[in-house]
Amino acid sequence: MTRPNAKGWCPGAYHPMMSGDGLVVRVRPVLARLEQSQVLGICAAAQDFGSGIIDLTSRANLQIRGVQKQNHNALLQRLNSLDLVPDDPALESRRNFLISPFWKKGDLTHRLAQALTARLCEMPKLPPKVGFAIDTGTAPMFLNDSADFRLERTPSGELLVRADGMTRGHIVAEDEAINALIEMAHWFNENRTDTLKRMAPLTAKKVLPVQWQGTLRAAPASELTPGMHELGAVYGAAFGKIEASRLSNLISSTGANAMRITPWRLFIFEGADLTDTTDFITGVADPLLRVDACPGAPLCETATVKTRGLARELAPFVKRDLHVSGCAKGCARPRRCAVTLVGNAGTFDLVHDGAPWDEPVQTGMMPGTLKDCIGEN
Repeated sequence: MTRPNAKGWCPGAYHPMMSGDGLVVRVRPVLARLEQSQVLGICAAAQDFGSGIIDLTSRANLQIRGVQKQNHNALLQRLNSLDLVPDDPALESRRNFLISPFWKKGDLTHRLAQALTARLCEMPKLPPKVGFAIDTGTAPMFLNDSADFRLERTPSGELLVRADGMTRGHIVAEDEAINALIEMAHWFNENRTDTLKRMAPLTAKKVLPVQWQGTLRAAPASELTPGMHELGAVYGAAFGKIEASRLSNLISSTGANAMRITPWRLFIFEGADLTDTTDFITGVADPLLRVDACPGAPLCETATVKTRGLARELAPFVKRDLHVSGCAKGCARPRRCAVTLVGNAGTFDLVHDGAPWDEPVQTGMMPGTLKDCIGEN
């Protein structure tokens, strides 16, 4: 089966998306990092102009939920005062970057991110969800995350440009890396179609120039988990949902210098020790780390079931990864999962080792019957 049509764009600061609880306003932190004052400011803004809920997205962005239309301009002014919307509105939606959270000032990742930002205006107009990964640590971290054009390392440490969907890329010098991305973006634009709007599906159908397929990338890095890291304390946010007041309290009490955002529903407090808290995930054994769930009904207008309360209830009984999706679009995890529960007309369908839009093995299941079923898988 194919995935049902999802909205073909992501919200932004200037172009929010309407959801069941109001506007969703996305903030793209520069270099995936916020100073402590910016964290406190965005938490206050979420409470003053929204519902007080912030989403941590799979693109390493933050989303303020529940913003009423009449408050959008005031929210933009607040974000601007915090230097959180530094882009020209015409370019803001193009800054779809995944940046290694472990970059250091002046290192290769930092330099490349600044160079790409400065030259976004030279990119052709790309489909709204197309993005870039600057994954130039010693080993790539974003192999399972959404990005169409990738800057990585070879096993010997050379800089590599790779098209998503390909196992090999081509080696470039640092001063040619952005030129190579721009060239690849033009190739993508010249070959994409109305049904092939992302790089991986396109490269499955269309052969890349042979010179772009020469060298393997380095082996992937190990996953980041909650706990202590050399940068500071790593915390998890169940389902990516953050209550602004609790985040504000935590960063104030820990004295963290800054917050770094990841696409894995984890964030890092720079220069801080791990603190015992029930508001966020602090241990690698927490079963919620294995569960994805979208906002569900009534926050999403296409969902027919409530999701996150059920996901919390089922998490301790899950032996493998679980995805609870409000509908067949699967926004929280648009890929395969060991066990997927899909909302369908108020009940749930069960998919094994597949995506939410794949053929279910059981249908019409009521929430109260799911615990035994999940425990068997």
